[in-house]
Amino acid sequence: MFGFGKNKKSENITVAEMPSLLPENIKGTGGFDVEDAVAPAALLIESNYVKLGEKVARTLFVFTYPRFLAINWFAPVINLDKVFDISIFIHPQDTNTVLRQLEKKVAEVQSQIHDREKKGLVRDPMLDTAHHDLEELRDNLQQAQERLFSFGLYITIYAENLAELNKNESEIRSILESKLVYAKPALFQQGEGLQTTFPLATDQLEINTKLNSSPISSLFPFTSFDLTSNKGILYGINRHNSSLVLFDRFSLENYNSVVFAKSGSGKSYATKLEILRSMMLGTEVIVIDPEREYEYLAETVDGRYFNISLSSHHHINPFDLPPPREDESPADLLRSNIINLIGLFRIMFGGLTPEEDSILDRAITETYASRDITPDADFSKATMPILSDLELVLANMEGGESLAQKLRKYTQGTWAGFINQPSNVDINKKLVVFSVRDMEDELRPIAIYLIVHHVWNAVRTEIKKRLLIVDEAWWIMKTEDGASFLFGIAKRARKYYLGISTITQDVGDFLNSEYGKAIITNSSIQLLLKQAPAAIDILKQTFNLTEEEKFLLLESDVGEGIFFAGMKHVAIKILASYTEDQIITSDPSQLLAIKKAKEDYKESNLK
Repeated sequence: MFGFGKNKKSENITVAEMPSLLPENIKGTGGFDVEDAVAPAALLIESNYVKLGEKVARTLFVFTYPRFLAINWFAPVINLDKVFDISIFIHPQDTNTVLRQLEKKVAEVQSQIHDREKKGLVRDPMLDTAHHDLEELRDNLQQAQERLFSFGLYITIYAENLAELNKNESEIRSILESKLVYAKPALFQQGEGLQTTFPLATDQLEINTKLNSSPISSLFPFTSFDLTSNKGILYGINRHNSSLVLFDRFSLENYNSVVFAKSGSGKSYATKLEILRSMMLGTEVIVIDPEREYEYLAETVDGRYFNISLSSHHHINPFDLPPPREDESPADLLRSNIINLIGLFRIMFGGLTPEEDSILDRAITETYASRDITPDADFSKATMPILSDLELVLANMEGGESLAQKLRKYTQGTWAGFINQPSNVDINKKLVVFSVRDMEDELRPIAIYLIVHHVWNAVRTEIKKRLLIVDEAWWIMKTEDGASFLFGIAKRARKYYLGISTITQDVGDFLNSEYGKAIITNSSIQLLLKQAPAAIDILKQTFNLTEEEKFLLLESDVGEGIFFAGMKHVAIKILASYTEDQIITSDPSQLLAIKKAKEDYKESNLK
């Protein structure tokens, strides 16, 4: 017997200890019975329901099953967000007795078939099917491939009132009837039905059906999806059945993923583990790192690490253009880059009026033209303009003086050293990390937009198997232009063999953006780790989580959560080997220990 329902966690209390925990006015003077504490305040048994205190309950029994039952057919009922108990009774039958009964039944059916043939009647498909099924079952029983059981399935539904009870019953029966499984209330036996679904292992209704092993196993309530394939990387362990969650994101309809988790729940750890394992299969990875968490990983695997700040020696020129591919026209490439540049300037200037947008569009086009970069020209070897060139064009353009003044902050001010220079960033490595930790908060969305734009141009130049990791993606999602740009890349990334991983702990800001929800829709993989209570409701609504999955996310340990891949999802625990853990850990105590070990090693070599 299996029982299901919503139960609050309780401490382990023995029966002997129970009276001491009750208030004095409940204990009484004549002794105490456990039944008095457990029983409801009142019990009323009607013909088709039971009233337990303020609650009402109704017990249903299943009496008819179809010829075939699909695997996990009972899952829609189990996953309903309702309060109910389910009892399953399985009574083994003696195989020899069953075989003798089957011999008689087979003989009866054969006799009926022969009689119809003698009378010249048309063959009855139902008799033929019954004969085939009986013989198949008899053969399976004789070969010990199947066993026969007397099977009972009972459901007790709970509700606050009769109207809600009738509605819940109707919903459950509709789900069952869609599978050709039929149930009805135990009329005038509701008391016996209630006791049958209590965890007492007593079948007082005894309404059973003869079923063999295969259909009974299809009802097993603890089934879980496996996400184990023949290729891919190990993401973790399936917490349902301890199988491996082995998956290849590049085998899905798109290669994008999203990761939602509260701070300290292991999202960066899980991402670094995926990076390390993906690189072993030849995937190149580019990371936008907001907290300098990926530096040690980049050093360990001989990658490149760029610390982007106002005093950085590394420069990215927003005017850079990739050489057009064979299937791209230079005009389309130039037009796309001008649109993206205007999006960048909207973020830099805090928005643009329609007039400023038009002026800026014309000024950028003229700035490119000053370097002989036009829609009809071959600009693959041209020298790209910089912001100072745009400032000069704006200063001499009617209506562009105010824009030139705004731009001066980035061409002659404190930010000029980073953005007003030709690019000198080489991302031709297996792992490239851009850190924006030292960038001022108000400039961080600009820096992330600029980096993503530069990476996107590089990706379009040469198709390779790549991952772009945008950690703390809510920084770029703060502005509409940044969110729109990231969504545009996520939609087009598959064409260039690129997977986008967006990671965030600020779930509210991300999901409140229309582009945030669209990015989730365009991501075949989603990883939800431990969540804060403030964010769980919006996640439940977005991902259609059940109540059990909701509480799983609230109570998960570090590195535990739910992994979605396509239409499947499993509860996952992320595990790393000792060597991987030493490379990817973000635990300050472990990092200090590693640093000390390095220093000790250097000192011993010097001696």
